[in-house]
Amino acid sequence: MFQNPIKRRQSRKIFVGNVPVGGDAPISVQSMTNTETCDVDATVRQIQSIADAGADIVRVSVPSMEATEAFKQIRARVDVPLVADIHFDHKIALAVAEYGVDCLRINPGNIGRMEKVREVIHSARDKGIPIRIGVNAGSLGKELQRKYGEPTAEALVESAMNHVDLLDKFDYPDFKVSVKASDVFMAVDAYRLLATKIDQPLHLGITEAGGFRNGTVKSAIGLGMLLMDGIGDTIRISLAADPVQEVKVGFDILKSLKLRSNGINFIACPSCSRQNFDVIATVNELELRLEDIRQPMDVAIIGCVVNGPGEAREADVGLTGASPNNLIYLDGKPNHKVSNEEFVDHLENVIRQKANALAEARAQADSALIVKA
Repeated sequence: MFQNPIKRRQSRKIFVGNVPVGGDAPISVQSMTNTETCDVDATVRQIQSIADAGADIVRVSVPSMEATEAFKQIRARVDVPLVADIHFDHKIALAVAEYGVDCLRINPGNIGRMEKVREVIHSARDKGIPIRIGVNAGSLGKELQRKYGEPTAEALVESAMNHVDLLDKFDYPDFKVSVKASDVFMAVDAYRLLATKIDQPLHLGITEAGGFRNGTVKSAIGLGMLLMDGIGDTIRISLAADPVQEVKVGFDILKSLKLRSNGINFIACPSCSRQNFDVIATVNELELRLEDIRQPMDVAIIGCVVNGPGEAREADVGLTGASPNNLIYLDGKPNHKVSNEEFVDHLENVIRQKANALAEARAQADSALIVKA
């Protein structure tokens, strides 16, 4: 049986709503709405689409008291844990705390005088609301800019620790921290340094990573380096794209490192002249059709008999291109043949049946464990 060589950093466990973050909890995936928060209907629709994609947590910007009242309505209409992104005005933090927010994304140092910080922390403690300290290379304080001359990993960590010190002063340990930069090396160095200084959960991200393709690559490299080190308890992929894509990329990164499974892991060849069917079109179509499946499973789509049988033997469902008919494998064994005519419909049905069978087996195993306990 595969044993993941990644040894995760041990961190304090906190809860964002009903989602555990840190400790031995699975690495959670989150995204952020980009609708106008005061447009309640549009924001609710987007939150639901993000949650449907599998996100554990959704962040919403709350920049004004008007947006605070909109947040109250949004909170009442969605079930997924919500983080309120707040800057400068402590009254907004106090209001959303009353309205059922699950986490406050604030920097204690930028919300005013010490009594305001104290008021927010006391409210968070009373209601069991964790805080996320979020440091960004693009918004370092003037003193740090003068000290370091430019954003550096050390500057990011110093900024984070200044905020941490405020929470420590009021004896509030239920927080997580991010030190994001758009530069991969700076972000990685900052997180590695911060991981040695605190035991709270770390929220990973390469901020302002870019468009879908470029941002995905940068995020995969940066977060991959950190996750391989065992660093990271929750992740957000920052893309100039649909937030749903952020969730999908996040899970794909975790799946590639075998840190978490969510839905189908497609194994597909890039295709060549040996292919006996259109591999690229087949995989693209199946990915679209099967997005709703959350059961972890491996599906191999290989266009020819060179690598096809070997990959199919390791998958829950496999398709190997052959002439005159393609061969479908189930649980690593040849099962039946199918021609190219309408075989995508047939393969979709086979995959769905297998996903249901795996989900049922998993449920029975979980029930047996509960009874035994």
